Amino acid sequence: MQLKTAVLPAFTLFALCCQQAQAGGIMLYEIGTDNVGLANAGAAARAQGPSTIASNPAGMSYLPGTQITGGLQVLYGDLSFDRDSNTNGTGSGSGNAFDPIPGGSFFISHQFDDHWSVGFGNYGDFGLAANYDNNWSGRYFAQNVSLAGLSFVPSVAYRFDDQWSVGVGVKAMYGMLQAQTAIDRSPFGFTDRSDGQFKYKDNDWGFGANVGVIYAPQPGTRIGLAYTSKVDLDFEDRLDVKGDGRLLERVNNTNTQLDMTVPQTATLSLFQQLDPRWALLASVNWQDWSEFGDIAVQVDTTAVGSQSTTVDAHFKDTWQLALGAQYQATPQLLWNFGVAYDSSAVSDGNRTFTVPMDESWRVAAGATYALNKVTDINVSWAMVWLGDMPVDQTKSTSGTRTSGQFDNAWIQAVTGNMTWRF
Repeated sequence: MQLKTAVLPAFTLFALCCQQAQAGGIMLYEIGTDNVGLANAGAAARAQGPSTIASNPAGMSYLPGTQITGGLQVLYGDLSFDRDSNTNGTGSGSGNAFDPIPGGSFFISHQFDDHWSVGFGNYGDFGLAANYDNNWSGRYFAQNVSLAGLSFVPSVAYRFDDQWSVGVGVKAMYGMLQAQTAIDRSPFGFTDRSDGQFKYKDNDWGFGANVGVIYAPQPGTRIGLAYTSKVDLDFEDRLDVKGDGRLLERVNNTNTQLDMTVPQTATLSLFQQLDPRWALLASVNWQDWSEFGDIAVQVDTTAVGSQSTTVDAHFKDTWQLALGAQYQATPQLLWNFGVAYDSSAVSDGNRTFTVPMDESWRVAAGATYALNKVTDINVSWAMVWLGDMPVDQTKSTSGTRTSGQFDNAWIQAVTGNMTWRF
């Protein structure tokens, strides 16, 4: 029984690490700002409001006076798994694993003089949640998990002249992780074959930086380059394991540490004013998901001693290409349009129920209306299309196999925000 005693913690921890990876599988461009309606096009070069703190803090140099933006949004979608005949486990369908996720943001900027500007941003740009039915056929791989990162970013910008501006922000991220997975106890010799279950929950702070530069070679043209550093989050909790039996009692309260890295990113953007009505925007974005896929795990329990390992989720870096346009229909009404393509952080062979990601297309639109000279209101919408995502997984301990695909998966964002200028 000693071998099985050691196997169960490692088995459940590996499942937990993979769940954590799924939850952070999206670095959100949608944070309750007008950038949603542009599909991220021109994000590092637009400098059209204080939300530039999130995309390129150098953009504060282009904002006169004091400006405040507050935004709300909701993410909703369809992530439903359709099992096929190769599945040999028991259980129902997954249901829609994507519950609606509310969000919001707040930004403020202030220009001291022709050179110096300061600001502050608060937004959630990292995370996702999956909530499967508890008795679905893939419950031994995942039941529910959520990971969220809430960022607090005080920032400063300096404008050298009409062409060059730089900015930097200190990023403090509050990370929140919780996960729940069923445990198949039959391979461990229990006479009671009902499922066990483990839960894990913890919070942590991590720190990084946002830096950026904007170059304006001529009026109406801006080129922006922005970099967001990685943020390390170290979660530590004791496993809450439920289920009758001496083995589970020994595993319960196992002290577990998970060390993960929020990816570093780099964005190159262009804003080009074509005429008084039309502007063209473009962005290329890189995200370092390969480092996020390596998760350090440390287990400390009297049942198995102290063990450390690194779980490789086989993630790879991603790229995004975004194109957009702005049309000034009237002096009060500005239309935004955008389309973007994102590569996948996982290959088809490495996709799991806890990492249901694929390449995606974004289509977006939005409108900003000037209520008066100092107040704007914006409404934006974006559709993220993931399509069909096949998954085929087998449990090494029990041989349970669940296969099929997520059919026509998609996510939508609806955003509303207001900007005040003083």
